[in-house]
Amino acid sequence: MFRRLAMPKPLKGGRLRTPTQAVLAWIGGPGRATVEAIAVRTGHQIRRNLVARRVLSFPHFLFLFWMVILLWGERWVFDSKVQRCDWENWEKWPKHATPHHLVFVADPQITDPHSYPGRPWPLNPLTVLVTDNYMRRGYRALQRQLRPDSVFFLGDLFDGGREWKTRQGAQFVDPQWGGRRSETEKKWVKTWHRKYGEDFWLAEYKRFSDIFFKPFSSEGGTVPGPYQRGRKLVAGLPGNHDLGFGAQIQVPVRDRFSAFFGETNRVDVVGNHTIVSVDTVSLSADTSAYKDAHNLKPIYGPVHDFLDEVPVLKRKLAYEELGVWHGVDRDLKLHHKVEDVNSADLSRVLRDPGSDAVADLPTILLTHVPLFRPPGTPCGPLREHWPPSTKKQSSRGKDDGSGESTTRDDRNAISISAGYQYSNVLSEADSVSLVKKVGNVVHVFSGDDHDYCELTHSPSKGYVREITVKSFSMAMGIPTPGFLMVSLYNPIDAKGNSIPGNPEMTLQTHLCLLPNQFRTYMKYVALVAVSLILLCIRAFLVPVLQLTPFALEPESATPAASSSSSSSSSFGSSVLPMYKDKPQAKAKAEPPERAYTPPRGSAGAASSGMRGEFASAATTSDSSARWTSKKSRSSQRWAGAGAGAAGMGAAGGGPGPRIHLQDPFYDGGKSWKSGRGRRELGVCVREMWTTTWRLVWMTGLFWGYLARER
Repeated sequence: MFRRLAMPKPLKGGRLRTPTQAVLAWIGGPGRATVEAIAVRTGHQIRRNLVARRVLSFPHFLFLFWMVILLWGERWVFDSKVQRCDWENWEKWPKHATPHHLVFVADPQITDPHSYPGRPWPLNPLTVLVTDNYMRRGYRALQRQLRPDSVFFLGDLFDGGREWKTRQGAQFVDPQWGGRRSETEKKWVKTWHRKYGEDFWLAEYKRFSDIFFKPFSSEGGTVPGPYQRGRKLVAGLPGNHDLGFGAQIQVPVRDRFSAFFGETNRVDVVGNHTIVSVDTVSLSADTSAYKDAHNLKPIYGPVHDFLDEVPVLKRKLAYEELGVWHGVDRDLKLHHKVEDVNSADLSRVLRDPGSDAVADLPTILLTHVPLFRPPGTPCGPLREHWPPSTKKQSSRGKDDGSGESTTRDDRNAISISAGYQYSNVLSEADSVSLVKKVGNVVHVFSGDDHDYCELTHSPSKGYVREITVKSFSMAMGIPTPGFLMVSLYNPIDAKGNSIPGNPEMTLQTHLCLLPNQFRTYMKYVALVAVSLILLCIRAFLVPVLQLTPFALEPESATPAASSSSSSSSSFGSSVLPMYKDKPQAKAKAEPPERAYTPPRGSAGAASSGMRGEFASAATTSDSSARWTSKKSRSSQRWAGAGAGAAGMGAAGGGPGPRIHLQDPFYDGGKSWKSGRGRRELGVCVREMWTTTWRLVWMTGLFWGYLARER
């Protein structure tokens, strides 16, 4: 075909065809005929497959079973797992309480080129698809089943967000101080900086929004719970994968993050609690070993400014919240006076009601990196990767100065270590300073570790309780991802004081686990094995029990393409031959078997039984009229045969019989049995292949449909 297209043919006028004319001519002639033939064959195969015996066959019933399995593993299991965590199943508030429902999501770290550098196609796109679908389905189930009033993210929204260049690409270089990259990252950093910039980061932001922002309203709705001001989603807390850590943070990267996700340091009032989010990855630059050698104030300076204003911001927002609920005019009456700009006190914060005007609401501190704790501090029984060890060491506590013995379990604890662009915990100085500056901290929530950890800190940190939240992603090394549910209930009066008689604890927490995807895949593997066994058993029974085979028999004839429209309905039917065999190609006809009459008195006279056999053979031979027209050729043939018989001792007889020796008759049927066994084996193999292939591609298409559905 391509040779005909490449060699231009002359037209009627003698001009050569151009390649375009040759292509058009082929499309209008042979190309059209080829397409029509393919269409006819395709339609015919579809009609052959749509018959009842194939549609209502065992492989298709097995496919229906796999549809249910995939719907369970890819859809229903998420709703089932999340539904078990319903608020009413674990909340223990008074009967008529109306708590604020809050959910913490930690470390989604959407998969990108930084996650698995060098992973080939199509494995890398498949990893992105599977991990995104897992988080999308889990988050939709969260919104659909639980409908939280507020959702707060605890950092590490992206996996390689700090690596993608900003618009100020010339300034995007690795700092010369701090830890060094791993050998794997060193090989890829130039490629990342060349291929992935601001546009790629924006595409990743859109991808994150599709997974988490859109379902917040589409699945969770816009109506909050009873006696709640509204629904709120906060994702401004950064992690070390979003910005970097400490002295190696690049300010343009942080500015880009805050421009799209909101302020990295902020105060919110929800459920009569104050939530303070602190950018601790930037704060850590203040205690970095490189602080004296380099100017790191642009990194940690804004965080210190925020912490200095936190008490005032807390009072302002609490004052405004009370004004909404109690309907009191909370506008401050400012003194009207004229001041000289050179002598005016500009350090005053406008709208600060003062410490006496409003009570300090219970404060929740959010930090991506956990607070410092002594090495080996156990994380409790809910830590999945390393449950509590049976062999524990007792050590004298040095951090709190209490002199009491504390239990040490290095396997169950968060490792106190640091490296390139990360630290597992904050420094001791930053942890103590952070709790004191925020003030009235009743609980701390953190991320970064990917697994659950719960502990109570030392007196230097006010015995504050901290929970490190599980990662929401299935790709973070923890088999069972999850999220943390928090129920806030704190009835207060017009000044923000708790009403007497209410529970002393104003918040309750519950760890909600998502499906273990590894177990789901292992169930798939087990069911694949069961399916193959069932198909193998059926393929074996097809020839044994004479079942209707699923595989289509090959057709003996196909209609010509030119007559496809008129004869397509006769596909698979018997078609009479339209030609004559050439004489030299004809098979030689076999002569009939004739009766043999032995001479009288011969010692080799046949018995009556043999005479009966020869008589029947003679009858059959005489009834074969097709031999009567070949006298001359057959007479010579049988004359020679008779002479041969006479020479062998047959006296006075005519032409002898042509004897056929059938091996199965004399070898006990072994050859016939072996031939039959080969035929049955061929039927089994063909049936197994056909049914397996049908189940594989139909199930694969259905999985692809579920994977691409949004």
